[in-house]
Amino acid sequence: MKFRVAILLCVATSAPVFAQTGGLTPAWDFRKTLESLTQQTQRLPALLDRVRAQDWTLKGAPAAYFEQSQQLRTQAGFLAQDAKSLAADPSKMPITLTVFLRLQSLEIVLLSIEDGVRRYQDPALANELQTVIDDNTANRERLREYLVELVSSKEAELSIMDKEAQRCRTLLFQAPPARTPVRPKQ
Repeated sequence: MKFRVAILLCVATSAPVFAQTGGLTPAWDFRKTLESLTQQTQRLPALLDRVRAQDWTLKGAPAAYFEQSQQLRTQAGFLAQDAKSLAADPSKMPITLTVFLRLQSLEIVLLSIEDGVRRYQDPALANELQTVIDDNTANRERLREYLVELVSSKEAELSIMDKEAQRCRTLLFQAPPARTPVRPKQ
């Protein structure tokens, strides 16, 4: 009987504690960031269609620019897909990290392409590419902050779960009080 009471006590007192982690940006608010990120990313294909990296080699540019421009198209597509997946379930740490790292990678390659466009093609187009990068800076920062919040929240939840598990184990493994035998009445 005491064993059942201890289990019920552990379960009843643990549930509210798990919900008290707080500090995480609400999902509806974070989805706005993801929508903005997706909109900015969707601007890229039209701009990349105007990039003529294959022609730059005639002007002395490395062939790697062409590969990078192709890579950008692929990365932009994956980023948009991952952002949609994250919007469906913002509590998933792996997809949040994936979106952040994809965005960072995309920006690095985009900066390289922007530099190539400025040198070998058209400074006005380079400025448009730079605008996309600049417009996404706020989204990247919000995404980074959310990722830190999410990791901190998950760490706090795990810490609470561990403490509660230890407390419940202690209750369950305490020696039961000595029982006095009940004598039947005669």
